[in-house]
Amino acid sequence: MSSAHETHDHAAHGSLKSYLIGFVLAVILTVVPFLLAMNGYFTPATTAAVVLGIAVVQILVHLVYFLHLDPKSEGGWNILALIFTVIILAIVLAGSIWVMHHLDTNMMPMYMSPDDVRNLP
Repeated sequence: MSSAHETHDHAAHGSLKSYLIGFVLAVILTVVPFLLAMNGYFTPATTAAVVLGIAVVQILVHLVYFLHLDPKSEGGWNILALIFTVIILAIVLAGSIWVMHHLDTNMMPMYMSPDDVRNLP
């Protein structure tokens, strides 16, 4: 059998230096939101936005330093799979929020109190 069609492109694992850099970044990106939330430096809305931004950065740190995801690995198929996954997750999350919003809007009128609802026939 010919092995001309075998393409086992094994990605290199990270070095100790790259793992340590990733670990230090992950720790920093964990401690900073904790301190922001505990000490209340900003308003709650600003704190939530900053924590969300840091969470996105931490996801990227994990993808690069621990999962070794870059455009060159596996001929770009890993990035394509990640993009597909992000699109599907965005559709599912947006659709769920949309459905819940419309259920909340259309299920019960705003003028009815919970006591009025209990007394309905």
